[in-house]
Amino acid sequence: AVFTVSSPKEAEMAKVLENTFRNVNIALINEMTILAQKMGIDIWEVIEAAATKPFGFMPFYPGPGIGGHCIPIDPFYLTYIARKHDSHTRLIEAASEINDEMPQYILRRLMMLLNESKKCLNGAKIILLGIAYKGDIDDTRESPALKVLELLYQAKADVTIVDPYVEAFKWEGIVKRTEPLLRNRVREADAVLITTAHKNGVDYRMVCEEASLVFDTKNILKTFDVDRSRVFVL
Repeated sequence: AVFTVSSPKEAEMAKVLENTFRNVNIALINEMTILAQKMGIDIWEVIEAAATKPFGFMPFYPGPGIGGHCIPIDPFYLTYIARKHDSHTRLIEAASEINDEMPQYILRRLMMLLNESKKCLNGAKIILLGIAYKGDIDDTRESPALKVLELLYQAKADVTIVDPYVEAFKWEGIVKRTEPLLRNRVREADAVLITTAHKNGVDYRMVCEEASLVFDTKNILKTFDVDRSRVFVL
């Protein structure tokens, strides 16, 4: 269906509003997730319960950040235009800051999980499972997994990048290639960090059988019949 508006300005603002709406609501859930984790509350169960309300609530879900060519970009475009009109979009800018900080939070959580096993991130063998910005696609534009990868390298982790949809991607001016998800590699890893919710192409049962630690930042494993005894969610 086509909805006609009065001018291209309204059409463009509608697109920016929709993407900014998602950016702000994802930031709210990400901030609630950080608080819930400190309080020992399962944020995924909270969202599921809140979504039973038949009106007034739309579920959004936490993750390692936001990616793609729309949601991370449009809010910054809007704040830039707002300044030209002597306006300060405080809520929108705060939301972008929260989402941009999620990769750092992911890394801190991973470090804590490794520490509980008396392991250090420096030198740890980490399988980064997912480099695309969302599940079941090969697009890595603005993917939060790229920032997570950068932080892992800064921490001197030994990283294996796995993504069944992405054979290669550009990162800091070079082409990096992903690797296959091998059973022995999963068994030898100190942690598997899931950063993309691929529903197809990943043997999650094998991952959960062989990995000593799985940090699932997308809660994708909830949809599969797997052993979750060594799985931790965001």
